[in-house]
Amino acid sequence: MRVLVGGGTGFVGRALTQLLRSRGHEVTHVSRQGGKDRISWNDTTDAFCREVISSRVETTRTLAKAIADAEQPPRAWVLVTGVGYYRPSPTVEYTEDSPGGDFDFFSRLVSSWEAAALIPGSPARGVVVRSGVVLGRGGGAVSQMLWPFRLGLGGPLGSGLQPFPWIHIRDLAGIVCHALESECLQGVLNGVSPSSHATCNGTFAQELAAALGRPALLPVPAWAVQAVFGSERAVMLLEGQRVVPKHTLESGYHFIFPDLSGTLKDIVA
Repeated sequence: MRVLVGGGTGFVGRALTQLLRSRGHEVTHVSRQGGKDRISWNDTTDAFCREVISSRVETTRTLAKAIADAEQPPRAWVLVTGVGYYRPSPTVEYTEDSPGGDFDFFSRLVSSWEAAALIPGSPARGVVVRSGVVLGRGGGAVSQMLWPFRLGLGGPLGSGLQPFPWIHIRDLAGIVCHALESECLQGVLNGVSPSSHATCNGTFAQELAAALGRPALLPVPAWAVQAVFGSERAVMLLEGQRVVPKHTLESGYHFIFPDLSGTLKDIVA
């Protein structure tokens, strides 16, 4: 296939590009500037949208419009959003069929983001992957945590009891590739590990410390997280969702890294 990847030079985009090319697909990135294997936003829109688009919603809307206007639209259109769509809860488990998207800033952002991808009447098959926290080498959440944990200064955030929905970057790229290659697949897929619904922030801190051979004895109080990140961003760290990849598993995707200890050992090795 010929695949166009928005955000292709980012943490997830690089992993996805590597996987797609290893499977024989031709990959082109959408970026602010054109170049080899890249096209600029100017090439996908008219003059109205030629300014730099920073918002996820506006970027998605721009691509959706380009697909809608294309004489030969793509066969598939895959969007990666987030599990922030679901309301944080220490007990409720969410599948792809669960309601959400209307209770706070982030949930409404995901709703608007996914709505921007809808193209009524388009022959392009639409898939939305709602991703958890992406874990991998060279970027993402773990890269920001490694330094204090290596020094033995890491620990859970807040109470540590909040759910921690996570996925290895190779599995997130794998799910997107699976969605592109599976001709009958459409709708929502949860991009989280099958064991992440049983993972809390405290468990993650202990497992990361163990993978590094360090203790995890210093919890970070909620007020400190709020002071550093602000109230809205702190919610993403101090609260969480128990998310199950029900449709993802039913679709036939086989996870490479289904458990947390194996994931973290792969990342810090």
